[in-house]
Amino acid sequence: MSKKYNLTLSVILTVAVLLAACAPTAAPTAAPVAPTNAPVQPTTAALTAALIQPTTAPAAIAAASTAAAALPTGSSMKVGLVTDTGGLNDHAFNQLAWAGVQKAAQEMGFQAKFIESRQPPDYETNIDTLATDGYKVIITVGSSMGDATALKARQYPNIKFAIVDFAYTPTGGSQSCAGTVTDCYADGGLTNVTSLMFAEDQVGFLAGVLAGGMSKSGFVCSVSSLKTPASDRYVISFRAGAVWQAGSNIRGMNNYINLQTTDSNVPNVSDPTDGKQTAQNLINHGCDVVFAVAANGALLAAEESSLPAIGCDVDQYYTDPDAQQALMTSAQ
Repeated sequence: MSKKYNLTLSVILTVAVLLAACAPTAAPTAAPVAPTNAPVQPTTAALTAALIQPTTAPAAIAAASTAAAALPTGSSMKVGLVTDTGGLNDHAFNQLAWAGVQKAAQEMGFQAKFIESRQPPDYETNIDTLATDGYKVIITVGSSMGDATALKARQYPNIKFAIVDFAYTPTGGSQSCAGTVTDCYADGGLTNVTSLMFAEDQVGFLAGVLAGGMSKSGFVCSVSSLKTPASDRYVISFRAGAVWQAGSNIRGMNNYINLQTTDSNVPNVSDPTDGKQTAQNLINHGCDVVFAVAANGALLAAEESSLPAIGCDVDQYYTDPDAQQALMTSAQ
């Protein structure tokens, strides 16, 4: 199953589990559902087919609503989602996670709302807003929200949290438990948090195999928006796949898009200009296959240079129509 369907389905299944933990029939002293840093996996093909139909996925992604609330509004149970700075219409995690919440809302009958984060300081504020408004399940999206989610999960122990693409480990960089405990979910006090993780190294390796086979110059490259554990898994395995396919003489390079001159010092991943410029610089130095790791615009540079490219996270043939002619596939 692709990462795209895995994320939407994971959100649906996670919401179901967390809502069950919040059900009023549960004993007040019952222990919270034990979280796990493993991805939530569908158990049967029938369940997958019932919830997500691959043949309709592009339309479902395009139709992801930007309305503030999803029907039904009469339910007393509330599930909220906080995006990272990529925004809801990022054609990737934020949009897919919201699609999963909406699908779950329709199937299970609860209220749903999202809040977009414009800058990193918004993370904690937006979580506070949902908590104050009575949301019992809060989904946060992206590794950049790791610290904010951990902090607020401790502050609101009766709220269930799920975070996409961030696992709390002693060496994971979270201010809440880095280097202090062996199990951040239990010993670290994050018993109300579930992490939704994916095997980026597997699809990244396959992308590298394809790139290594298609390269004529012997130089393949990747462009990444942020340095995160997930992007590192993509980039490292991409290079490994290229070497496996073409031999050790093949060159590989990854560049991160230029940081913006803002107080947050976070790249504007929604702006295609940065990704395009970074990819073009690599192309100018001989790269002839581009792997765009959540870097909007990198595909456009390949398109304009008539070079093959590989997308990431979603099927970018549908989400980035301007780059269709360059795309060989997407690592999902």
